[in-house]
Amino acid sequence: MRTPRFAAVLTLALAAVTMPVVTAAGATPAGGTSTAATPTDQLRPGGAGALIVNGERTTVKEHPFVIAGMRVGGNGPQGQSCTASVVGKRKILTAAHCMVDATGAKSYVYGDDDLNTPGDETFRTAVESFKTHPGYTGSGGWRTGYDVAVVTTADDLPVPQSQWAAVAGSGDSALTRPGGAGFSLGYGKTSSAGGSGELRKTTLPVNDPAGCQVFDIRVNGDLMVCTGYDDGRTANCSGDSGGPFIVDGVIVGVSSWGASGCNRYSIMARLTNSMGDWAKGEIGGGTQPGRFAVALSPSSGKAEPGKHVSTSVTTTAGDQGPEKLELSASALPAGTTATFQPAAVNSGEVAKLTLATSATTPAGTYKVTVTAKGTAESRTAEYTLTVGSGTVNGPTPSVSPNSGSVPPGGYATATITVTGGTGTIRLTGAGLPNAPMFTPQTVNPGGTTRMTLMGPYQRGTYRVTVTATDSAGKTGTAEYTLTVR
Repeated sequence: MRTPRFAAVLTLALAAVTMPVVTAAGATPAGGTSTAATPTDQLRPGGAGALIVNGERTTVKEHPFVIAGMRVGGNGPQGQSCTASVVGKRKILTAAHCMVDATGAKSYVYGDDDLNTPGDETFRTAVESFKTHPGYTGSGGWRTGYDVAVVTTADDLPVPQSQWAAVAGSGDSALTRPGGAGFSLGYGKTSSAGGSGELRKTTLPVNDPAGCQVFDIRVNGDLMVCTGYDDGRTANCSGDSGGPFIVDGVIVGVSSWGASGCNRYSIMARLTNSMGDWAKGEIGGGTQPGRFAVALSPSSGKAEPGKHVSTSVTTTAGDQGPEKLELSASALPAGTTATFQPAAVNSGEVAKLTLATSATTPAGTYKVTVTAKGTAESRTAEYTLTVGSGTVNGPTPSVSPNSGSVPPGGYATATITVTGGTGTIRLTGAGLPNAPMFTPQTVNPGGTTRMTLMGPYQRGTYRVTVTATDSAGKTGTAEYTLTVR
């Protein structure tokens, strides 16, 4: 079990990452503003409680691309400082701050599930060179983003090409949409007072960055992925920096920073954009395992309410040859169904997708995500569906119940239903010292979410404004009255 421990630059040594664990009964989310730090071995969290549960034990055999980052003077076992991923014959992916902010000669150890028992590793190599993203501004640059680096090792890494980690790019933006989840790996600490050096993993949800602004620096959703929970029930900690955050078998983020107490959200350097494209370019052609591809032809269409439209799902095999792909669609407008003929294909084959709307499907333009799931990873493509005229009124949220009463510091919940709007709709709230939390943060037209509010410690009546913002920028509001008795 990990305790909060993010101290300075969160060199997030994702060591204790594990499946989400439930906090103890009566535990309350962290409040106020937290100091941002990287989870490297230099982190010195203090006053940590027992809320953090950073992961469950795992092995290199289960995740053969994971590798431990070491440095002379490192505070982890054998000098462990960061975590990283093997992505090529002599290429490793990690956080830029692991290479720039942490001093001391760097090396990597492979094949060890527990660094506390020296001699278990199968391989050790020095660093020949490294490159940080051009946007990384030097020591402390993790605060503004671009916290990713590609390392070239002095020796060939003992990992076959089929087991190298796949890296996301700008074509994989759907993998880091809020509402999804992935898992994190690392050799970091399991608590502020606990040990480190054991390889661990944890499952973390992907959140809307607008709901993650609880630090003394900004979470920039263009360059960062906000994962985990505001109460830090599971999070990255000292030694997890540079480790991978994986969705559908692909590295979509690199452990970058979080709270100095390891007790709030874990922030990843985002790779589902040009940062991932840069990393793949530095890794080099032929070093990444060839991935299958999926596309839609045509990629857009129109249907009147109650009618349907079809498109072809074309797939291309990767370097590993044909593999079975399961097809699915998400982000469908209300009342719409998706039918694939056939429901599964071998990569290189074509399927037909039919989107059938209902008579009650709201007019508007929607982005439908088509996913092809292979044996180890998934790929997505986007279809633009226009229903009716394509014009639609803005989103209209409603709150049930629309009022509540709690003691000072108590919690109230309500259900938010959103009608109208187009595309993904994001929920926010204002009117309280601590902003309401929404689970999930985003919905589609006709969707529902749960709002949780924390009552201020000062008695009185508070009017909370709930705002729904759709993908077209249109907004709608509703009110909730909270009485602190």
